[in-house]
Amino acid sequence: MKYVIITAIIAILIFLIYQYYPPLGGKSSTESRKRIHESNHFADGKFHNQISTPLDYGLKGTVDTTVKAIKGIPNSKPKGSIPVQPFDSKSFIENPEDQVIWFGHSTLLLKVSGVKLLLDPVFGDYASPVRYVGPKRYSDKLPAQIEDLPDIDAVIISHDHYDHLDYGSIRKLRGKVKQFIVPLGVAGHLTNWGVDPGKIIELDWWDEESFQGLTIASTPARHFSGRGGGRSGPTLWSSWVIVGGKSKIYYSGDSGYAPHFKEIGSKYGPFDLTLMECGQYDEKWASIHMTPEESLNANLDVQGKRMIPIHWGAFTLAFHSWTDPIERAKHAADKLNVELATPKIGETMFINAREYPDAHWWEDVD
Repeated sequence: MKYVIITAIIAILIFLIYQYYPPLGGKSSTESRKRIHESNHFADGKFHNQISTPLDYGLKGTVDTTVKAIKGIPNSKPKGSIPVQPFDSKSFIENPEDQVIWFGHSTLLLKVSGVKLLLDPVFGDYASPVRYVGPKRYSDKLPAQIEDLPDIDAVIISHDHYDHLDYGSIRKLRGKVKQFIVPLGVAGHLTNWGVDPGKIIELDWWDEESFQGLTIASTPARHFSGRGGGRSGPTLWSSWVIVGGKSKIYYSGDSGYAPHFKEIGSKYGPFDLTLMECGQYDEKWASIHMTPEESLNANLDVQGKRMIPIHWGAFTLAFHSWTDPIERAKHAADKLNVELATPKIGETMFINAREYPDAHWWEDVD
């Protein structure tokens, strides 16, 4: 009887955590649920990719992953400090040129036609719902904290995983952001965290939004969603197209390699700049994350002129060395004659400039 009571108490505690622990997110409104159920990509209670994307790795896959985690991966984290350039708010605001600043992983600050955009803002030290648990950021500092940023015109979210949608960051940002533009279903998390529903726009794949002179389009990705403790795919995942007066930018979000890249290139390309995920891959995750070589092919598919490799340089989320993504991406870019920009974290890159950062800065990290 004692064990039954203990089990029941544990079950109740787990239920309460999943129901009420804020970082796990929130539920969609009635209006949002209506749009979700009307989506062509939603069926059987969840969102689906355009093509078959198996996510069940089975017992063997789970065991293999556990063994890899126990053994560890050589050079999985930098031993020394990663160079970080401080954010120059005055220059960012006053320089009229279209620009982008990488904050590590998939967090990027852009100014396009004077509009200030923040992509997948994760400013926390951990890519996890619980502080001090899970992947820890390599750098002890960032180019700027949220308090140091200028007011942001729009935050754009690719999907609801912890390394792309961070509870603490949204809580700090909610008062200095005019608009949140997100895939279907993600608004439920934001409103649960105190964001005014009137400041949130939810888009399905191929939906476009006119925003302060920009065209912002939600486009397909091949991935999945969910913040744990429930079914997979409750919210949509997207890549994004940003079209300004002088620049066209593509942000891949997280995605496996698939035909949607050519579709996007045909509809919106060519792009002046692509922000393409190239890290945190594994052979068992091939359907949902690209290898660096596939990232370069995706850049060609969308007709990208210049590419910044992202989704690396901040957290260890896969079983490869921390420099493997950029080394392989550089090799593939040289082979394919692609302009690969490699800015340091915090380094400003002007999107339409003839010159672009291409230093091998990671080689100088001890």
